Amino acid sequence: MSLEPTQPDLPVRHVTTTRVLAVRGELAETRDDTLVGEEPLEIRAVGPGQEPVAVAVTMRTPGSEVELAVGFLRTEGLIGDHDVAEVTSGDAERLAQPDDTVVVHLRRPFDASVVAERHFVATASCGICGKASLDEIAVHCDPIPAGVPIVDRAVILGLPAALRAAQRVFEATGGLHAAGLFEPDGSLVAVREDVGRHNALDKLVGWAVLGGRMPLNGQVLLVSGRVSLEIVQKAAVAGIAIVCAVSAPSDLAVEAATRFGQTLIGFLRGDGFNVYTGAERLRL
Repeated sequence: MSLEPTQPDLPVRHVTTTRVLAVRGELAETRDDTLVGEEPLEIRAVGPGQEPVAVAVTMRTPGSEVELAVGFLRTEGLIGDHDVAEVTSGDAERLAQPDDTVVVHLRRPFDASVVAERHFVATASCGICGKASLDEIAVHCDPIPAGVPIVDRAVILGLPAALRAAQRVFEATGGLHAAGLFEPDGSLVAVREDVGRHNALDKLVGWAVLGGRMPLNGQVLLVSGRVSLEIVQKAAVAGIAIVCAVSAPSDLAVEAATRFGQTLIGFLRGDGFNVYTGAERLRL
């Protein structure tokens, strides 16, 4: 499969427009406003000779549906790095929006019982809720190499500006999260945007799986907003050693990063940041 550019072409439905009453100080005016799109995506998986199984429905920003579906299945530990044979969309004759359904065809049988056991439910805000404990994801993670990569303080401080500069939809709407993948020298590898930060990360991982780039041991992840357990787990499955965020981590995120051997950085803004785990990977 061919690699996509750092930021793919944007679909028609990634934004919509509406009329708003804008109040600024003593002035009020009616004007057009741009909103980020949010629509459901049904993710299905199927093995040779099987019927497709509905795995999850997630609310997402239209665009990069193939990456999102593959990345979701990979970061949830349901497929491996080399299991995907092809990916198809829904029935164009039956569905008004065929890309609201993605079917991931595997080279091996798909175990549908896992879906029934884990009860996947996804929303744009919180990702997968009520799934099995940290132990469930831990079994799907290869060990993250200790001590690599080593990244300079100045590189870490420069990541937020680089990510913001690459967020094309955010500039239009102000309503999207982003996940950016960087080399240890700070150069941008890929960025994906979505109304959900976990979806943005899944899109990145899907891009890596489809491009044969896994695992992502030598690269750095930056996510907008806070860091939840969900983000740390997905990054660990992808082999990402350094996870950065512009806001705070949760206590479970710190616990998980410690367990997986990751470097976790929060409150990355201005000229500072907090290092919660794995300071040995930073050249301070």
